[in-house]
Amino acid sequence: MSSKLRAIHDEYSGDRRRPLKGYLALLGAYGAVLTGMAVAVRASGRRLPRPSVGDVALLAVATHKASRLLTKDAVTSPLRAPFTRYDKPAGEGEVCEQVQEDGGQVRHAVGELVSCPFCVSVWTATTLTTGLVLAPGLTRLVATALSAVAGADFLQLAYGIARRAAEDERPAVPPQAPTSPAVPQVYDSAGRH
Repeated sequence: MSSKLRAIHDEYSGDRRRPLKGYLALLGAYGAVLTGMAVAVRASGRRLPRPSVGDVALLAVATHKASRLLTKDAVTSPLRAPFTRYDKPAGEGEVCEQVQEDGGQVRHAVGELVSCPFCVSVWTATTLTTGLVLAPGLTRLVATALSAVAGADFLQLAYGIARRAAEDERPAVPPQAPTSPAVPQVYDSAGRH
């Protein structure tokens, strides 16, 4: 069986290194987390709510912001450091990181997960959605704060764009040479000097 799995891995990966065993470990971890959350919801005796359109929008924005904070923010880089390495700044407090190639397939897969906002958003949305069942007030409060930060980020970026556009449109005014005081012209009633 092991040789068959190896053949599948090699056929899938081709000449590229793909950490399929690491991905399987992450899928197992996600399944375990999801199962644990389902058990907690069941044990709480709470009914599953029907999320409103407002809840979905709030969680979408909060998921976006939390995912960017976890995967790209410079301040959270110590959480990613065991699995990634710093590459370069990405602007607005974010960094680009590369996945650690050494250390095995699980480390590689986790590095891909923790540096990808799209990947982490699945885990984040699952956590926030479960929070709506187990602690709806607290979850909405946290989601509101994250959404406010996301809104502030977009306003900061829009302000920067507007400021640069205004500076680009401002005409360059050459310095004016000092002018001498005008000499009054004296005219007679016929309009002659």
